[in-house]
Amino acid sequence: MRHPRLTAGGVADPPLVAVAHGSKDPRAAATVSALLALVRSRAAARGLRGLPVRAAFLDHCAPSLPQVLSAVDDGACVVVPLLLTAAYHSKADIPAQLAAASAARLDIGYADTLGPHPLLLAALERRLAEAGVGVAAAGRARPSVVLAAAGSSDPAANATIAALTARWQARRGWHAVVPAYASAAGRRPGEAVRGLLAGGAPGPVVVATYLLAPGYFADKISAAALAAGAAAVSPALGAAPEVADVILERYLAAVPAELSVPLVARA
Repeated sequence: MRHPRLTAGGVADPPLVAVAHGSKDPRAAATVSALLALVRSRAAARGLRGLPVRAAFLDHCAPSLPQVLSAVDDGACVVVPLLLTAAYHSKADIPAQLAAASAARLDIGYADTLGPHPLLLAALERRLAEAGVGVAAAGRARPSVVLAAAGSSDPAANATIAALTARWQARRGWHAVVPAYASAAGRRPGEAVRGLLAGGAPGPVVVATYLLAPGYFADKISAAALAAGAAAVSPALGAAPEVADVILERYLAAVPAELSVPLVARA
């Protein structure tokens, strides 16, 4: 096995390989590209200057994860799944591809999925604010929020979204926060909006789009929510600084111990 490249200060940072789901919609790949550019910038600000950051996709787009891994020539990398919940792709699909690459020649650190993470709630609030939504001032009715995710056939993934809604309501004081899913089992975003309106929500009902990038599901969520009477729908998380920081946190936590260099030594 080849060894990681060396720098004057010791072992160089292993490349960060960010794996996105992929989409036929070109906006999705463009959003991933913008997000990873922000990751590079924020990595440099944290002492990780020149960190190699590469994108890979599971479907619809190139390059694929095996293609990116085959081009890693330093002997090691860290794979960060750009997924908001742990489900089939993070539990089975990606590990199978990593096992093949690891058996061949690579030392691979495999990071946790991006969610759940408190910074993602901050990113959701950023996007809602951009859509003109915030927790109401004193004396005004507080908004009710539908947290709209893609949904999964994995019950644990959907349970993670449901738990996230409870934490978000407790943290920020929305009138209500309820989960909804664009696919698989569970209540659809339009149904959730109508349910809150029919239940006498005292303030506006808004939708927070819990997706990484625009595309089919984001458009589906927005159209259904607005048709059901939502006052606003936030855009996908995209290249939010909070998302970039979660990616870096997941990366650093998954760097193989023998390759880890303390940040203080890199400053």
